[in-house]
Amino acid sequence: MTHTTEHAPTRAHPDRVHLDNGGRARWHPLARQAFLQAVDDGWADPRRLHTEGRRAAALLDGAREAVAGVLGARTEEVRFTHSHTTALHSAVLAAADGRRRAGGDVVVSTVERAAVLHAAHDAAATHGGRRVDVPVDRTGRVDPDAMADALASPGVALAALQHANGEVGTLQPVEDVHARALAAGVPLLVDAGASLGHVALPPSWDLLAADPADWGAPAGVGVLAARGRVRLVLRGPEDPEPWAPGGVSVPAAFAAAVGLQAVAADREAEDARRRALIDRVRATVATVPDVEVVGEPDARLPHVATFSFLYVDGEALLTELDRAGLAVGSGSACTASTLEPSHVLAAMGVLTHGNVRIALDRSTTEQDVDRFLAVLPGAVARVREMLGVGGL
Repeated sequence: MTHTTEHAPTRAHPDRVHLDNGGRARWHPLARQAFLQAVDDGWADPRRLHTEGRRAAALLDGAREAVAGVLGARTEEVRFTHSHTTALHSAVLAAADGRRRAGGDVVVSTVERAAVLHAAHDAAATHGGRRVDVPVDRTGRVDPDAMADALASPGVALAALQHANGEVGTLQPVEDVHARALAAGVPLLVDAGASLGHVALPPSWDLLAADPADWGAPAGVGVLAARGRVRLVLRGPEDPEPWAPGGVSVPAAFAAAVGLQAVAADREAEDARRRALIDRVRATVATVPDVEVVGEPDARLPHVATFSFLYVDGEALLTELDRAGLAVGSGSACTASTLEPSHVLAAMGVLTHGNVRIALDRSTTEQDVDRFLAVLPGAVARVREMLGVGGL
């Protein structure tokens, strides 16, 4: 039966099925409505003292308060940045600089986003430390004991652990690791870019970064929250908006907050619906010859599924699916501007080529999933035939 909701996004091209919503989902209708309202009411510079400026400032303050309410934080602990990547960079660098007297090491899992890994390397190098990479198992999950061992070493300034991996869906033991970090006196940065708006977020963090575009709000704005106990030192020249030099888009920030409240309101229902669809996808795809379904099967995001096919070129497979009207994502190098395979899949020790990732949004229906599952086996077979390995 086709799923419909009062606030399901409208499709611009109903003949196509878009299953690549990780990190950039269709706008939630209420987020779109809020954005248009703020374009009319919040266009002025919120730093100005005239009526129009105060109106824009009120929208921005209300957005911070709304996001803080969902996060379980104080309003003054929430900042908007220019992007999710900016939030991650700023969090790592500011926290490491703020704790430079404690040491220069930054502890990370091997499946963190590239933005975190690069920032951690830069921060550690600046203070004569090192980036300490903690490995994961084949599901992409880090061992809390291994994290604890790394945190217990002298000279650790900061630790970073994602709440969930957006590439394979695996949830991390954030609460356990945060308890170990507290015991070691090390602040923990939690990247909630793939999870906020989709699953319950524990209060176990010292710094947190999130991506509004992932829950159906505009791109071009990010969320950074920091508990008051964390000492932060910002790099760069002085600016009235130190976390977002020049200021952020008031309409984008307001739409992000309204969108987050909207998805939080029906999160449990959407979790159950999409989790059932993903369970069916994982079970059905597992019957395709020479496939590896990756990621944690149970403790995972409700809307993400990833699998890799042996003897398949990833770019050719995505092109074949796109030709059939199906837009999917991939962690394979062939779909990115790099010659390296996905560092996440490589860190997990799973197949790194022929990879397909799907991420369902609120508009995804059972019929969409049926269509994907009907087309996929034939697309895989055709790609293998093109590569001359169809009989293997």
